[in-house]
Amino acid sequence: MSLEKQQFIDSKFLSVFNDKAFKEILSKEDYNKYIEARKTVFFNKGEALFEEGSPVEGVYFIENGTAKLYKLGFNRKEQILRFIKEGDIIGYRSLLVGEAYQATAEAMSDLQAIFIPGDVFLHLLEVDPQLSYAMLQKISFELGESSNTVTFLAQKTVRERLAEVLLLLEQKLGTDPEGFIKISLTREEIANLIGTATESAIRLISEFKQDDYIAVEGRNIKILNHEKLKKLGHVVL
Repeated sequence: MSLEKQQFIDSKFLSVFNDKAFKEILSKEDYNKYIEARKTVFFNKGEALFEEGSPVEGVYFIENGTAKLYKLGFNRKEQILRFIKEGDIIGYRSLLVGEAYQATAEAMSDLQAIFIPGDVFLHLLEVDPQLSYAMLQKISFELGESSNTVTFLAQKTVRERLAEVLLLLEQKLGTDPEGFIKISLTREEIANLIGTATESAIRLISEFKQDDYIAVEGRNIKILNHEKLKKLGHVVL
C-alpha cells in the first residue's frame, strides 16, 4: 500500500480518536465515562504492555515511543509481527473477538500510552460511527499488510526481503534528524523480520553497507540509496 494511503488512514483515525472529537460527538454521560476511565501509563524499554495468552483488559493508544508486537514459536523464538509507533492503537483485535491477547507488545524505548478499558472502548465503537469507520479502515489496512507479509516471505529471496524491510521500516517509523531509521534493532531482530539466520542477516547488512545502499552506526541504519533498494526488493511505495 502506498505511503499516501497509509498516511490518509492514520490521519483519519487520529482526527476522530481524540478528546476534542469525543466531546463533540458523544453525549455528556458517555464523554465523562470515557474521561474518567482512560489513564496515562508509562513503560520502560523492554517492559511488556501486555503478554501473549493474558486476558484482555483494554486497548493502548501510543502517545510517545515505539513497541514491537511478537508471538513466540514452538522453540520459544520471537516472531515479530509488526512495529508500533506514536499514534497507533493496539490490543483491539483480541478485544473485538473476545479472546486472550494473541501476541506480546514490548516497549522498544521508554513509552507513554493512554489505556482505555475494554468495555469503555467497545461502547465508544457502538456510539461513535466515525470512530467505528476509522477502525474498519485500520483493520482492513492491517489485513492487507498481513497478506503482503505472506507473499513477502514465500516468494522473495532473503536479499530482496532485507531491502523491502528497511524501506518499510523507514516508511512506517520515519527518520531522525541525521536520517537514521527511528528504531534500534539487533541483528537477531532483523533476521527474525526477514526469516533467516542471524549470521545471514549480519552478512547481508555488511554487503549492503559495502555497496553503499545503507550506512550503519551500531544498531542504527540509514538508507543511502532508496532507488537501488526499491529495485533490489521489487518494492513500490
